[in-house]
Amino acid sequence: MIDSLVPESSKAQRAYAWLAAKITDGGYPPGYRLVLGTIAAELEISVAPVREALRLLEAEGLVSYERNVGAQVAMTDPASYVEVMQTLGALEGVATGLAVPLITEADLDRARELNAALARTLDDFDPTEFTRLNLEFHETLFGRCPNRHLLDLVRRTRTRLAGLRDSTFSFVPGRARMSVAEHEKLINLITTGASAGKIESAVRKHREATLQAFLDHRNGRNSR
Repeated sequence: MIDSLVPESSKAQRAYAWLAAKITDGGYPPGYRLVLGTIAAELEISVAPVREALRLLEAEGLVSYERNVGAQVAMTDPASYVEVMQTLGALEGVATGLAVPLITEADLDRARELNAALARTLDDFDPTEFTRLNLEFHETLFGRCPNRHLLDLVRRTRTRLAGLRDSTFSFVPGRARMSVAEHEKLINLITTGASAGKIESAVRKHREATLQAFLDHRNGRNSR
């Protein structure tokens, strides 16, 4: 056990350094809940120095406090996230529309499998796993885009988005269920022969809805 005679200030500094490392190296991704008791137990210290460490990290913008949630890892750059999401919605919408004539039955079957897997995560929600499956779902549809330059732009934008957050759904988990329903509608549009323009619009609205849920969350409005 850690020596109980170690000054609380030293314990807070150690907790601060440990938490900062976890956040900056991605061990604790944006949206990750920082539970005082759990962290204190892992560091074998009381909750008081952990609380102080979290206050220091909040002052630096690495931690935020949410009502009814508590402390969590903050979004890296909310303003950049908004811009990148807007860009991704436009690019991915066009790419998916162009891909439609080339999407195969096997692609659609895979998309259905992925959406079913997404639905199964909802009851015991894991935002990181949901995001991984979600990315694969969309890649399955827009990946047939014949415009290689556009496809490269979509993938570069998605990579940049990943650098800004691990999962938007960490912040707005209620959005996940709506996202699964929208995926189903998108698959139906493709299977029933909807126009490329209509499918492009559906993809853009899908991305915009996720962005709006995040903005509502930031502004204190109910996003569930």
